[in-house]
Amino acid sequence: MSSFGFMANDSGRRDLFPGALEMMILQSLRLRPMHGYALVKHMQQVSDDLLQIEEGSLYPALQRMLREGWLEAEAGVSAKGRPTRIFKITAEGLKHLEQEVSSFEKMFSGITRVLAVAKA
Repeated sequence: MSSFGFMANDSGRRDLFPGALEMMILQSLRLRPMHGYALVKHMQQVSDDLLQIEEGSLYPALQRMLREGWLEAEAGVSAKGRPTRIFKITAEGLKHLEQEVSSFEKMFSGITRVLAVAKA
């Protein structure tokens, strides 16, 4: 079972498509810099608990995104006073996000059209 996904219904989980987690991280960090736990809570809250992102998926994604230059991190302090890394989107990350959102919107439009024809 995937360590992140969304609730398909009361009894099942569905995996997110490749790149979805990165896109949501970038979009969330576009609002403000955050540490990992704050990111998880933000995505859960904004999705009305439909998205269940586990830290075991989040932190490897954050590391990949740092290597790609989409994020930068600095030392910070959590709300509980613990040392943490605060992640911030870079200009390269914003550019990548715009490309990914555009690609996603095209894909979603195509899927929506196929589903509409299937209902007719």
